[in-house]
Amino acid sequence: MERTLGIIQTFSKIGKILSKIAYICCLVGGICCIVGVCSLVIGSDDVIKLGGVTIHGLVEKSANMKMGTIYAAVISGAIGCAGGFVLAMLCGKYFKHELEAGTPFTMGGAKELRRLGIFWICVPVVTRTAMEIVYVILEHFMKVSSKAEVMGDVSGIGIGITLIVVSYLCQYGAERFGDCTFLEKE
Repeated sequence: MERTLGIIQTFSKIGKILSKIAYICCLVGGICCIVGVCSLVIGSDDVIKLGGVTIHGLVEKSANMKMGTIYAAVISGAIGCAGGFVLAMLCGKYFKHELEAGTPFTMGGAKELRRLGIFWICVPVVTRTAMEIVYVILEHFMKVSSKAEVMGDVSGIGIGITLIVVSYLCQYGAERFGDCTFLEKE
């Protein structure tokens, strides 16, 4: 039994590391998207020129997209990064607590895992909805040639349902073999 718990703890350590990497990547990606939007706004109205060619002209030509589509893609990327940031932060927090407790079979851990599953369902739906709203608004005010490829999907629903089911297995283990609560430490 100790061997299996060791494997679970190893997976939790890996999960904590991967969550931190995802957290950092989403943070950097979101900041880059915001900087990108700002540079597009600053570069409008022929403010920035290189040899008589505007930055907007270069971007539109190289991307083969209208500026409205580029704005939609960059803003959607920022929204997607924000959603990923939230999920990575919550996953990292769960793995940290699980490692502190030394087992996933605690009532507090099961509750936190269930909450994480709910977030894995809701966050992708909310981010996708926000992306769609941005697209519709920009489509109305700017020329948007097509929907950007960066539009996220809602595949987190399956992950969320799985986390909720696993949380009940962890709760059963806590009920059956005793609870080692760790959330009371906070």
